[in-house]
Amino acid sequence: MSLKTPPGMAVSPAAVEAPETGFVFAAAAFAALGGLLFGYDTGVISGALIFIRAQFGLSTFQQELAVSVVLIGAAVGALSGGRLADVFGRRFMLLITALIFVMGALVCAAAPSLNILVIGRLIVGLGIGFSTSTVPIYISEVSPPQTRGWQVSLFQLAITIGILAAYVVDYVFSGSSGWRWMLGLAFVPGAILGLGMIRMPESPRWLAKHGHPDLARHVLARIRGTESIESEWLEIQKTLAEAEERGRFSDLFSPSIRMALVIGIGLAIFQQVTGINTVIYYAPLIVQSAGISTASGAILATAGIGLVNVIMTIVAMWLIDHVGRRPLLLIGIAGMILSLGVLGLVFRMPTGGALAWLAVITLMVYVASFAISLGPMFWLLIAEIYPLRVRGIAEGSAAGVNWAFNFLVSITFLTLVEVLGPSLTFWVYALLAIVSWLFSYYLVPETKGRTLEEIEHSFRRRHAA
Repeated sequence: MSLKTPPGMAVSPAAVEAPETGFVFAAAAFAALGGLLFGYDTGVISGALIFIRAQFGLSTFQQELAVSVVLIGAAVGALSGGRLADVFGRRFMLLITALIFVMGALVCAAAPSLNILVIGRLIVGLGIGFSTSTVPIYISEVSPPQTRGWQVSLFQLAITIGILAAYVVDYVFSGSSGWRWMLGLAFVPGAILGLGMIRMPESPRWLAKHGHPDLARHVLARIRGTESIESEWLEIQKTLAEAEERGRFSDLFSPSIRMALVIGIGLAIFQQVTGINTVIYYAPLIVQSAGISTASGAILATAGIGLVNVIMTIVAMWLIDHVGRRPLLLIGIAGMILSLGVLGLVFRMPTGGALAWLAVITLMVYVASFAISLGPMFWLLIAEIYPLRVRGIAEGSAAGVNWAFNFLVSITFLTLVEVLGPSLTFWVYALLAIVSWLFSYYLVPETKGRTLEEIEHSFRRRHAA
C-alpha cells in the first residue's frame, strides 16, 4: 500500500467552494480550549505529584491512583459525552464541560486529604472525557474540508500547549511546593471556555439532523461568510436522507460502519499502549531516575520536552492538509519505535551525567514523533470517518476506549518499572509501536481533502454487505 493518496479520492466541489472565515477560526479556537484543559489537567500532576507524595506520604499505588483516577472520570465522560452531544448538541455539552472543569479545579486546589483530591481529579476527568468526545466533532462539523485537518488538529495543539503550560506552572511553583496553585489554575481556561462558547453557534450538521434546516442553513452561511453554500448544503441533506433519523449503539456493528469502528478503536488503543502518557504523567520521575536529581531540574527538563511537543504539533498542523494523514502517521510511529528502543538501551547503562541528558533528548525525539502521528491523527480521524447519525456515539466510544487504556497504562507504569525495570518497560512499548505501525499501514485510509459526506459514502460503498 502506497503512502500516496489512493486513487479516486480527489477533492470534491464542496471542498473547493467552502471558504474560510474568521468566525470559523474563532469557533474552532474556543472549542479547542477544551483540549488545553485536557492537556493542563493531565500534565500538571507530573510536577505536583512530587510535592503531593511528600505531603500525604503516598505509596507507589497511591501515587498511581492520584495520577490515574482522572482517567476513570475521562472514560465515563467520553463514553457518555458522545451520546449527550448527539442529543443536546455540541455547543451545549461544551458549556457543561467548562463548568465541570471549573468545579474540578476548585476541589483539587482546596483538597485537605488524598480522598478529596481523588474526588476532585475524578470531576476533572469527567470534564476531560466530555471534551474529547465533543470538541473534535464540533470543529470538524464547522470547518471547511480543505482546512479541516489543521483546524481539528487545533485540539491536539491545545492539548500540547496545556501540557507545556502545566510544566511551566509546575516549575514556577516548585520552589514553594505550591501544588495547590498548580492544580487550581485550571480554573482560568475553564472560565474562558465557558464564556467563549456562549457566543458560538451550534454545529449546522447537528441542527440539520435534529429538524432545524432553516437555522442550520443560516449558521452554515454565517460561518462560511457567503450565501453560496448550495454544494455543501446539498451534500448534508443527501447524507441525512440516506441515514436513519437517530443512530443507535448497535449501528456501530453494521457492515458499513464496522471497519471505521475497528480503525477508531485500534488507534485509540495504540495511542496509549505505545507509552505516551507515561511520559506526560511521570516525566519528572523518569528524568530523575535517569540522573537529574533535583525536583526543579527534572521539571525544567520536562518543560523542554513539552516545548518540543508543541512545536512538532504545529509542524504536523502545517503538513496535515498538504502531505496527508497516512504518511505522517507512518513516519511518526517509525520514529517512536526507534526512540523507544534507544531509551531502553539508555536505561541499561549507568545513569547520570551525559546519559541523563541523552535520556532527555531521546524522550524529546519520542514525543516529537508522537506529535506528528498518533497524537493529532487519532483525534482527527475519529472526527472524520464516522457517519453523521452515529458520529457522537462512535467518537465517544473510541475516546472512551482511549481513556480506558490510558488508565491501564498509567496505573501500571510504576509497577512495571519496579518489576521489569525501565529498560524492558520501554522495549515493551516499542514492540507495541511496531504492531501499531502495521495496523496503520494496512487499515488506515487517507481522508485529506474530502468532505465528511464523501468519507461516509466511501465507507458505505466499500464495506456495505
